[in-house]
Amino acid sequence: MGLKDILLNLPEVASPAERRLPFREKLKWTGIVLLLFFTLGLIPLYGLGANSLAQFQFLSIILGAEFGSIISLGIGPIVTASILLQLLNGSGVLKFDLSTPEGKKMFQGVQKGLVLVFILFEAAVYVYTGGLAPEQGGSRLFLVLQLMLGGFLILLMDEVVSKWGFGQGVSLFIAAGVSKEIIIRLLSPLSSSGNLAFSSGEAPVGALLAIFYFFVQGDFREVFANLLVIGTTVLVFIIAVYAQSMKVELPLSFGRIRGHGVRWPLAFIYTSNIPVILTAALIANVQLWVRLLQSKGFTFLGSYDPTGVSSGFVSLIQPVNIVNNLASGNLVLLNIVPRVVVFTLFMIGGSILFSVFWVKTAGMDARSQAKQIMSSGLQIPGFRRDERVVESLLERYIPALTVMGAITVGFLAAFADIMGALTSGTGLLLTVMIVYRLYEEIAHQHAYDMNPMLRRFIQQ
Repeated sequence: MGLKDILLNLPEVASPAERRLPFREKLKWTGIVLLLFFTLGLIPLYGLGANSLAQFQFLSIILGAEFGSIISLGIGPIVTASILLQLLNGSGVLKFDLSTPEGKKMFQGVQKGLVLVFILFEAAVYVYTGGLAPEQGGSRLFLVLQLMLGGFLILLMDEVVSKWGFGQGVSLFIAAGVSKEIIIRLLSPLSSSGNLAFSSGEAPVGALLAIFYFFVQGDFREVFANLLVIGTTVLVFIIAVYAQSMKVELPLSFGRIRGHGVRWPLAFIYTSNIPVILTAALIANVQLWVRLLQSKGFTFLGSYDPTGVSSGFVSLIQPVNIVNNLASGNLVLLNIVPRVVVFTLFMIGGSILFSVFWVKTAGMDARSQAKQIMSSGLQIPGFRRDERVVESLLERYIPALTVMGAITVGFLAAFADIMGALTSGTGLLLTVMIVYRLYEEIAHQHAYDMNPMLRRFIQQ
């Protein structure tokens, strides 16, 4: 059996027999996977000693991971494999004909094979570089096997959601982790030391409760800082929802049915949250590798001191929290502005790059969309039925929307990170977009499952 046969026959979750699953069935499987995800995050690695990754809160949120648990790898292998495959396909090193079923199946097989390779690779890196070290006398191999099991379970759960539930598993796991973080950062009555804040005399972690605490203490700088954090979160939420709702609608008509037409929507954020997920995952991986390489004496990518302050290249792609600096009185513009500019440009540039690659590899380019429109029996009113005419019209919009949407999400993610939102700015933006798309899909599915007369009334 050759490599191609292996890639085409890797284990996978069976697709449902029905072409369209009922609303309740999708909701059930989505709920089951979410419950499993949170449950697995509570299962610690057996035989784990030092957990040097516990301090990487940003990484755990973006990667949908719980460091020290069986799902310490999170979605890291899936996203890393996707980044690598897009780079290889976009550069022409590997070529897949995504217009054919065989090409799509081969692309999916290669992607899954890369995911399995990265599960093994990242598990070994985490353990053998000391990120997740075994207890005294423990086995490193046993830790690696547990991490591999958790990574494989995440891969299967991602497939279950994609085929049987709502949305995508990768997005769902990010949204679940970020939502939990927001609730804790907003309403937690515990202090940073884990004690009940008001009884111990310490400030609570929850920003909403901290406002009242610092107001009573007369520390109005901290009150303003917490108000700014909450305000930034709300502002990013509103802008992201508004941007999600913006779209260009192309009027199309049915060639054989006169007087009937539809509007073909092209979203302003054309590639959704995918580019910023990949950019954030790239940054998260760089930060993680810097920590792990530093533990082995290699600092060519930068380094961290014991307090967590970074230097070198990694400091340029790490957000500066302006609100924290303002609250502590350490806001030095000469030091902060260059890092803010570089980080923002990196987020925007990475989003544009991955957005362009995603359009080409996911069948969202003008040619693929023109074929889809023609296969649906639609055409541009007033023009002859020709795929080239539709493609030329789409070429006016899709490249511009691809770039402008990527710039918007990249800037919003950077802005939220810099202003110190309730959670990672990238994670917050992703969650808003994920939940919005999930809401649209659920609403559409719910309307479809209604009785035909009510469904026709809603679709009018």
